[in-house]
Amino acid sequence: MKARPKASNSMVESPATRRQFWIAFAINTIWINVSEIWRYLVIIKPMLHETFPDRADIAPFTLPIFGLWSIWDTWLVFAATGFFWLYLNWAGSTIRQSLIAATVFTITVFGLLWFGIANMGLAPMRFFWTALPLAWVEQAVAALIVMWAMNRRIGQARPPCVAPKSR
Repeated sequence: MKARPKASNSMVESPATRRQFWIAFAINTIWINVSEIWRYLVIIKPMLHETFPDRADIAPFTLPIFGLWSIWDTWLVFAATGFFWLYLNWAGSTIRQSLIAATVFTITVFGLLWFGIANMGLAPMRFFWTALPLAWVEQAVAALIVMWAMNRRIGQARPPCVAPKSR
């Protein structure tokens, strides 16, 4: 039997492609961190204080919590950017596919998280219906950032603009 030739995936091996991924990752790091902190401080924390008025220590914003949150956000950025990159590479780097990828990722990660929290009685179900759409917007923007980075031509000559032929 002949050995099968080793498959080569230029999307993975190209230095320009690696650079595009890291550009998307860097932009998503900023975007997702800003979005997560805004959502927590403006939406979630006030809802928690309203839901649990007897708990003065609920949802603290301390240095240790912020440190753990930094780990969560880094993990989230790697997971989201990596998933979007792989999905869009497979399905096509379009707006439609970006929104599909964002929906799948949001339901899988945030849907499970918030549904589990609500199901355990740690927060009312309205948290689920408030946090999930906001998480989807965050991830839709992140997926569109990946799409934009994938579609950029970095270090490559752009094809000349050619006017369509008239009949």
